[in-house]
Amino acid sequence: MRIEHIGMYVNDLESARDFFVNYLNGVSNDGYHNEKTGFRSYFISFNDGARLELMNKPELSDNEKPVNRTGYAHVAFSVGSKEAVDDLTEKLKNAGYDVVSGPRTTGDGYYESSIIVIEGNQIEITV
Repeated sequence: MRIEHIGMYVNDLESARDFFVNYLNGVSNDGYHNEKTGFRSYFISFNDGARLELMNKPELSDNEKPVNRTGYAHVAFSVGSKEAVDDLTEKLKNAGYDVVSGPRTTGDGYYESSIIVIEGNQIEITV
């Protein structure tokens, strides 16, 4: 068994798609729009087969997203090396994204950084 995809509702669908395409080398489909309900989505595919569905629909509730909360905490992206973690973290920091930890080696041996990217949501960049 494998996870087929992860879905994420966002307010700014185009900006979210651009983030994952431009910074994490995702490939976007052409998108889907249900004119009856107003639902829109893009599937972003990554080179290992993982996919992320970015979704939007009218009247989304946008509650506060503290880092320490229950539920899904982050999505982690492996970039292949410590140097790539460092480089991408610096690139995201320079682009104005909030680096909340790292790059660092965690107590359980992961080399990673955590960044707040899309509307208060966190991603992890790891080897």
